[in-house]
Amino acid sequence: MSITVALAQVNLLVGDISGNARRVVETAERLRGAADIVVFPELTLTSYPPEDLLLRRACDQRVAQALREIAGAAVGITLIVGYPAMRDGVRFNAAGVFRDGVLEAEYLKMQLPNYSVFDERRYFEPGVQAVVFEQAGVTFGLTICEDIWFDLPVQRAAAAGAEVLLNLNASPFHQGKAAEREQLVSQRAARFGVSVVYVNLVGGQDELVFDGGSFVVDAQGSIRHRACFFRECETLVQLDDAVPQQSEVKPFLDSEEEVYQALVAGTRDYVHKNDFSSVVLGLSGGIDSALTLAIAVDALGSENIEVVLMPSRYTADMSNQDAVRQAESLGVPHQTIPIEPAFSAFLQMLSDTFAGTEPDITEENIQARCRGIILMAISNKRGRMLLTTGNKSEMSVGYATLYGDMAGGFAPLKDVPKTLVYRLARWRNREQEVIPQRVIDRPPSAELRPDQKDTDSLPDYDILDAILLLYVEQDNAPEEIVAAGYDRATVERVVRLVDQNEYKRRQAPPGIKITRRAYGRDRRYPIVNGF
Repeated sequence: MSITVALAQVNLLVGDISGNARRVVETAERLRGAADIVVFPELTLTSYPPEDLLLRRACDQRVAQALREIAGAAVGITLIVGYPAMRDGVRFNAAGVFRDGVLEAEYLKMQLPNYSVFDERRYFEPGVQAVVFEQAGVTFGLTICEDIWFDLPVQRAAAAGAEVLLNLNASPFHQGKAAEREQLVSQRAARFGVSVVYVNLVGGQDELVFDGGSFVVDAQGSIRHRACFFRECETLVQLDDAVPQQSEVKPFLDSEEEVYQALVAGTRDYVHKNDFSSVVLGLSGGIDSALTLAIAVDALGSENIEVVLMPSRYTADMSNQDAVRQAESLGVPHQTIPIEPAFSAFLQMLSDTFAGTEPDITEENIQARCRGIILMAISNKRGRMLLTTGNKSEMSVGYATLYGDMAGGFAPLKDVPKTLVYRLARWRNREQEVIPQRVIDRPPSAELRPDQKDTDSLPDYDILDAILLLYVEQDNAPEEIVAAGYDRATVERVVRLVDQNEYKRRQAPPGIKITRRAYGRDRRYPIVNGF
């Protein structure tokens, strides 16, 4: 006998319980007659991660109302929906089976992740019981996200008779994550002899991006279906006697493409879900602002972007030329506001205070802060979110100015190392040159003093990023990094800069997580410490 399962890969808004419930009801109405079962992502009603919204009493009340609405829509179709469940004063991460107008069964997540970006033990208690239900002669089991990464939940479901496992997910993106989880789920399916329907959330939420890529594997661990990445979709998979039939298998994205799509999706959703429709950014003629502009155009459309050139006495003519060229090629409105009048005024105001001193980083920071004031003023006046353009390499070592180039509402490149910035720029130019080639080819410079280059203050980015990977993302000690072949003095300097600049990173705007270890909710270090 055949059963059609729909994988509802949806983009939801955290905290919008009534709106998310409405999406479930509308999907049920649309798919009734086409699908027998519809599976939604983890914590569908609150979306993920709801964080301390779960602690508000009104959250439980709104969830209860939403569950009644969903039950009422589950007529002629079975709905598998995730939600927080308060049961006898204890909160669980739950998945419900809604059928024939009622909540027929409820599964409580067993494995609660409490590492990296996850903090589920703060909010939930673990469940212990497998839950299965039958439909058209097939026995289905339920698991939620992290459960599938461990043997016990799958083993219990299989022991309870599950032939097909419906796995609800909110699995955040990082480079290579899609292939990793698919390989793991395939191994789990083959080990316990169950097919798995894996439905993932899609869209951006603060620093996180959920990439979708929902899929189905059979009981031998073979891929039978893979949905699209980084966009909503509803796909149907047919089960014949519990065996998933072959369906469309979308290809994995290559490394640069998946990161670029994550940055576009994260930027689009952060702007739109915060009720902004447009952005402003400073365009310097450098690689970081050039890539940020390309991402913003792809996320929001050129008509919703404003760029400002803010040359100083140190800005090279080629920087202005390249910035104008890119803005014009992308159809983005631009204007030029030189910072010399403001910079000169500040120097004059501080001349007595600075008497007897030599120019140093202080004067460089004043230039950056002049630009920050201009951009924030335009942001306020026009109601446009300000995008900052700094990358992970700079944020790691403090090569950024508080209240200057760090000022803004969102930082698309915050978790993107400088070497990856260049690879992404080349990838974006693969079919058409939207970032001037000269911007990619010329040595990077902040242009805050005569003939300045980044390498005047920092190691070559190939070396810097390799050291940062070992220290920041892999937690290697300095001695281990030196043993890996890097110069001791360089390693000690980089480590010292990373440790000293935690206070800056705490004041930076949020940005999209694309690596295994992003600053912020992923990598948390005390500002004051004696380690």
